[in-house]
Amino acid sequence: MANRLAGRTIALTGPRKAEDMVKIVEKMGGTALIRPAQGTVFLDDAKVRSFLEGWIAKPPSWTILTTGMGLDALIGVASDMGAQEEFLETLRNSSIAARGYKTVNALRKRGLAPLVRDDDGSTSGLIRSLEEFGFHAEDVVLQLHGDPAPKLEAWLVEQGTEVRKVLPYQHIPPESEQLEQLLDEILQHQVDAAAFTSAPQVRNLVEYARSHGKLEKLVYAFEGPVVAAAVGKMTAQALLEEGITRVVYPPEDERMGSMMVELARYFQTEAENLIN
Repeated sequence: MANRLAGRTIALTGPRKAEDMVKIVEKMGGTALIRPAQGTVFLDDAKVRSFLEGWIAKPPSWTILTTGMGLDALIGVASDMGAQEEFLETLRNSSIAARGYKTVNALRKRGLAPLVRDDDGSTSGLIRSLEEFGFHAEDVVLQLHGDPAPKLEAWLVEQGTEVRKVLPYQHIPPESEQLEQLLDEILQHQVDAAAFTSAPQVRNLVEYARSHGKLEKLVYAFEGPVVAAAVGKMTAQALLEEGITRVVYPPEDERMGSMMVELARYFQTEAENLIN
């Protein structure tokens, strides 16, 4: 691992565990710049409590869970309400679909297992699995992390399903000065890569670039000297949807360290191709 990122400067756009990511980059010989493209994430406790009361009172036939962190938050709020066992019983009596291994692990910790899960860690993969299963439901509770999933929501509506959404976490946009600095460094090729750990980070940067008439330049920079790296398929999908076609991400292990290893591997392959 040592020096595999030597001479490389990596912009880190995730505010969570930023210092841990800095250590990973530095251990690999690179230089890390903390450039948050996502503001504070906070638990919207009052809304979650109200939603949980309705969820328990009117259980859905299906529950679709998209993040383990979100499920943990819901169970935590239910516990604070004195309704944890009621909530878990509601989940047990519901058909469950899950996206991502962290969500499956969060279920497993509670003795639960999904009836349907994605085939590749993405929302598109979850839709494919639901189609193959022959999904049909009149009523679904859809747990999101704090970021909409328009493709999944639209697909559920097309199936004639009533969708009740719960977003345990809410995202606050980052300061515009932070986005301006990150965008300028990418456009001026002052960084070799920008590492994204969530879809909101991608959208915040893209929307800022678009609002300042610089989206085309941003996409062009990511096609050339600056590499877009993603922690997993959901974040990679957000980049691809914005027209950024070269995205480096770990195929299976969605962890920050794995993202950096994959990025180092990409740079090494690129260097070897130049020599050959």
